[in-house]
Amino acid sequence: MPRLLAPSQRWLFSPGVDLSVFAGSALVSVAFVLAAPWLGVAGDTPLWAWLLFVVCVDVAHVWSTLFRTYLDPEELRTRPGLYLGAPLAAYVAGVLAYLVSPGTFWSLFAYVALSHFVRQQYGWVALYDRKARVTPLERRLDAAAIYAATLGPVVWWHANLPRAFWWFMPGDFLAGLPSWAGTVGLGLHAVVLLAWAGCQAARVVRGEGVQAGKVLLVVATWVAWFGGIVVARDDFTFTVMNVVLHGVPYFALLFRYARGRLAEGGYGAGAALLRAGLPGFLLFLVALALAEEFLWDQAVWREHGALFGEGLVTLPPDVLALVVPLLALPQATHYVLDAFVWKPGRQPALLSRLGWAPMATGHPGPSSGMPPVSTMAIPARSD
Repeated sequence: MPRLLAPSQRWLFSPGVDLSVFAGSALVSVAFVLAAPWLGVAGDTPLWAWLLFVVCVDVAHVWSTLFRTYLDPEELRTRPGLYLGAPLAAYVAGVLAYLVSPGTFWSLFAYVALSHFVRQQYGWVALYDRKARVTPLERRLDAAAIYAATLGPVVWWHANLPRAFWWFMPGDFLAGLPSWAGTVGLGLHAVVLLAWAGCQAARVVRGEGVQAGKVLLVVATWVAWFGGIVVARDDFTFTVMNVVLHGVPYFALLFRYARGRLAEGGYGAGAALLRAGLPGFLLFLVALALAEEFLWDQAVWREHGALFGEGLVTLPPDVLALVVPLLALPQATHYVLDAFVWKPGRQPALLSRLGWAPMATGHPGPSSGMPPVSTMAIPARSD
């Protein structure tokens, strides 16, 4: 007898949310890229697009981690070592790397960010698999598909440097990979994805059905990474395809978690931020993102004088070695903490706060029957 998927197992959040945050994100990215000539975009990312995609999506999603961590007094009391140690370790590592050379710092930061992006996509797939209790074989194939969809284009990118875009700054990825390695990478990624597609088709033939949300996620990931790296010919295309699929689903995850935590009476005085609903949640994060970018522009980049004003002070290199890792600390801390804070095996209440298990009633552990999930051990591009 075929093992049929229950309707609740076909989607992670719900049909509407999954379609919006996964398929919708990819479609919006493609629409903006196709509309670029009519939007007057040629090559570099214009100011309006930088504000919309980099600040309001990419940088703002980094700050949303606050609702899982530092804005929750109970969470801070539970794991003080993690929440003090993560930023301290990230800052020390950043300063040491910058003292070696600014290029070393930015290369290290770029590869950590890349790993975070890849792992986040794997985290979503892992959640789907555990919700449906798929077989170990299918779990491994799903993992292979998401890694192929992301790392195949990345290998090709490294074999075709330089490109007209970069992660943080020119030269942050290491060159030297032969061009044939990129071709091989794309060939292997195609083989894996075709095998995965065949597995999904076999499920349909057997009458088992598929997790529509997971299929959309893998397809959206391939569209964003292949389109944003291999097909892309300018910074605008890379930026749009790169950040939307990464940031928008994370907003959904954090807002869902924050509402669940609020229902338990969490956040203390900070609960007022969430009582305004999604607009209040997003506006708070965008305000923090703008403040961060103001500091970056004044101290380091000097690229958006029309928006932030002209910088008045030029910092010497030894001071920049302290300031740049400090400004990068929100992103670096986000990368580190995401490897720890989304593991219900260590905090069973996490599933109930996300709405994937009944609210706790005084006994430890989730009551949903779902095994523990290690989801966002995900390591954003965040400028």
